[in-house]
Amino acid sequence: MTEEQLTFGDAKIVETLNTVFQLFKEGDFSGSMELLSKAMEIDLSYPGLSATFQCASFWKERREKDAGAKEPFEKGEILLAQWKLFLVFLERLPDVPEKCLYALKRHVFAKALGYFNRIAETEDADLFFRIGRCNKGLGNYDAATEALEKANRCRPEDPGILAELADCYSLVSEVRAAKVFFREAFFLDPQAPDLASLESPMIQRLAARVRRMGIAEPEVAEWIPVYGTVYGVFNVKRQMKPLELGKLKQSIYALEKDVGRPDRPASLVPRLINRYFWLIDHYLGSGEEKEKVGEILEKIRDLHPEVHREYIN
Repeated sequence: MTEEQLTFGDAKIVETLNTVFQLFKEGDFSGSMELLSKAMEIDLSYPGLSATFQCASFWKERREKDAGAKEPFEKGEILLAQWKLFLVFLERLPDVPEKCLYALKRHVFAKALGYFNRIAETEDADLFFRIGRCNKGLGNYDAATEALEKANRCRPEDPGILAELADCYSLVSEVRAAKVFFREAFFLDPQAPDLASLESPMIQRLAARVRRMGIAEPEVAEWIPVYGTVYGVFNVKRQMKPLELGKLKQSIYALEKDVGRPDRPASLVPRLINRYFWLIDHYLGSGEEKEKVGEILEKIRDLHPEVHREYIN
């Protein structure tokens, strides 16, 4: 239906929604709820209207509840935490308009960024990390990358920082760098990257594929590096340093000791397989004997025949 074909009531609702979305950006949730209530009197079943009202109610309630926060860092942190809760809340709302989500995202991340920027002179990895996430949420990818690179220099082996940095590289089509940093992040700790906050189509497609296999949260993150290798997503490798290789072998030995336990955690198998993949990459890259690679492949076959079959094909 074109705007010319809208009924008077529909046209009024469209006008109201556009005003509401602007109010969302400004953080005026009380005013937006008043307008939405009037629009619902015209047509309660108008697509997205009820969902938009529930979004406004969600944010009005939480902003009032957390109005007592005093420190800028705390205020920004609360907003980012509320956004994560909101993403979970959205799963119950099937018809939220894209303009609604965009307006709310602009408000939350711009507001949080303002708080963090008040103390931006502090050389702190956590602060740089949050400034980076806020800028990424606003689409300011260059500024986000700059902040996250600072965070990475402060804490070089933080998987959460590495994943967010990889996400930014992916969003500006620096695919090679994105693959390197995603691979590192999910090797160090698959649970550290916040999957819900990652926007990279590469990672989201991979996560969706893992979920279609029947793997549920939180094990999805554990299998991402495994199937990322199997399907050629994590195909940009680097040679390990001797100290890293020693740690890798120690980690494999520790996991192998626990793999036969009946009460082993669900994360153990994918973590062990991923470490086997890293060891194979090292052997192939350093020209080690084929026998060593064959031994690792046999271990993968015994541990998970399906992954072994897909990996060698």
